[in-house]
Amino acid sequence: MNRGTKFPPISSKLPVMLHGADYNPEQWSNYPDILREDIRLMKLANCNVMSVGIFSWVKLEPEEGQFTFEWMDRLLETLAQNGISVFMATPSGARPAWLSAKYPEVLRVGSNRVRNLHGLRHNHCFSSPIYRDKVAIINREIALRYANHPAVIGWHISNEFGGECHCEYCQQAFRSWLRSKYGSLDSLNHAWWTTFWSHTYTDWEQVESPAIHGETQVHGLNLDWRRFVSDQTIDFCKHEINIVRAYNTEIPITTNMHMTEGIDYRKLAKELDVISWDAYPEWHYTEEGDDSRLAAWTAMHYDLMRSLKNKPFLLMESTPSLTNWQSVSKLKRPGMHKLSSLQAVAHGADSVQYFQWRKSRGSSEKFHGAVIDHSGHEHTRVFRDVAEVGEILAGLTEVVGSITPAEVAILFDWDNRWAVKDAQGIRNSGLRYEETVLQHYRAFWELGIPVDVVGTEDDLSRYKLVVAPMLYLVSEENGARIQQFVEKGGTFVSTYWSGIVNETDLCHLGGFPGPLRATLGIWSEETEGLHDRDLNGVVLRPDNALGLTGDYDAHQIAELIHLEGAESLADYRSDFYAGRSALTRNKLGEGRAYYLATRVKDSDFYIGLYASISKEAGIQPALGVELPQGVNAQIRTDGESDFVFIQNFSNTEQVISLDTRHYISLETGESVTGPIVLPVNGLSILKR
Repeated sequence: MNRGTKFPPISSKLPVMLHGADYNPEQWSNYPDILREDIRLMKLANCNVMSVGIFSWVKLEPEEGQFTFEWMDRLLETLAQNGISVFMATPSGARPAWLSAKYPEVLRVGSNRVRNLHGLRHNHCFSSPIYRDKVAIINREIALRYANHPAVIGWHISNEFGGECHCEYCQQAFRSWLRSKYGSLDSLNHAWWTTFWSHTYTDWEQVESPAIHGETQVHGLNLDWRRFVSDQTIDFCKHEINIVRAYNTEIPITTNMHMTEGIDYRKLAKELDVISWDAYPEWHYTEEGDDSRLAAWTAMHYDLMRSLKNKPFLLMESTPSLTNWQSVSKLKRPGMHKLSSLQAVAHGADSVQYFQWRKSRGSSEKFHGAVIDHSGHEHTRVFRDVAEVGEILAGLTEVVGSITPAEVAILFDWDNRWAVKDAQGIRNSGLRYEETVLQHYRAFWELGIPVDVVGTEDDLSRYKLVVAPMLYLVSEENGARIQQFVEKGGTFVSTYWSGIVNETDLCHLGGFPGPLRATLGIWSEETEGLHDRDLNGVVLRPDNALGLTGDYDAHQIAELIHLEGAESLADYRSDFYAGRSALTRNKLGEGRAYYLATRVKDSDFYIGLYASISKEAGIQPALGVELPQGVNAQIRTDGESDFVFIQNFSNTEQVISLDTRHYISLETGESVTGPIVLPVNGLSILKR
């Protein structure tokens, strides 16, 4: 496995695993006894950091230009005296009512061109000069006062950026963005193929953002609007960052992310010092009680966050019990809080933090999970679970800053995601892009092989194996980079519905998979969407190069492909497809490229496929043993010692063998030999 250097802790002031929550004392300013009690309970729960000020704007500036910081002064002083650090937030996520009333232009306009009323979060225009000015004023006051406060270990910029605005400010900014990108209307018209339906633009002022009562059918417009909204949001975040950074360049800056499609997090990551993620899985959702699929989905997002900067990230929000917004809000079963919290650490988090510290008494999140319930004391199951996690984290200081030595990468691009989901054609009932990526990722998760989740423009040479499910949007340049990766000895895997369009959503001419055609050694002649009732299959050829056997069901999408240098490893089972290639391998230079022409249903197919490909590529799992289904082994390393997290997300007790290397339990300090018994929702953390 690749081994890199260990990273320094996120803050030199607090060089340990961080444990804490979003803290909203402004909600309890009329309850001084509660505020005093909070400090005692934070220490009892083994918490060492709190995020404060996230929604405090009106408490800090109750009227325009009138600032009331005394309560925040007292709070930070009290936290510092009790050994509790702070992520200091900027409050732009929710503006005061006085601001909306006096300057209604700061409120968002919907795609229907109707301006919103005051309310909600992020109901403001990122292009508005007035909103930017008012945010700059409050941020400057906060930074001036707290940038050098001993309690502050980081800046927390706003809260879960997202959404879009279609006001005239945004229309003009969009046109300027397009002018900068294309230079001329002729270039824009060609890139968007606006001769379709006579939609050619003859003046920049004719360009409007997509609207349900206007333009929705120019896919290049749709794609560029999404890119613009992402860029404009990131520009607003940079506007906030530049203000606070000026007062202390040593304080790391982050903003908490939650999986919105609207922001290209790879671009946002470039502006941040550390990545933060908010995770709210719906545990215990299945009738069978098996959480392994959801665990893989959650792990994939953790790996994405870690891969954004190739270093440890923060779990900034999670719930210690339930949420108030999921379709059904189930409690975490015994063991799940510890298991799910440490899952984030296993995949690269150097913190476990919660939303929220204390349950709100009113409004929409009064029933959202919290460390402190409405009962107001520590004598609850949730509090005991939180305190236990805090105690475990306190013993994991040597894990802080350690890396994940991944030799496998899965490609997950925002541009591709936007474009493939906007495509009209083979399966308008759902192409299921994210589910497709998960199918491939989960095989590595089940095998216990570490994975980075990267973009096509990232450095691929770091990996032995790169997997690109449904890489629908591929530029000529990125296609050439992938070909070079294979020629130099890398292994590449792609699937159906790849290499279809270029960077402006125009179809590649000359045959699919476009820029990947020479790399994969195939030509995809036709792609078919299948009804949910339709079933085909993939039959492995005898003596195929990977040594695989079996007959697996396939559904939803299938392609008719021709071999152009590739060899067939498996064929279709039935229909007029029968006997035609469904899985191929192409040797190119010193490497190999595989192509899967149909969506296989059975997860065992992917596990077998990637076990064989990984072995061929010389990729080792975290543990050198076979893992039971639903059990994952994840590794972090500091270059000298490995930290192995073995996690049971199945619905039964599992017994896991260890290889012959020397293991020590990081929870007990004792040597571990022989099999490990993991109960349901069980976890073992080992040093190797």
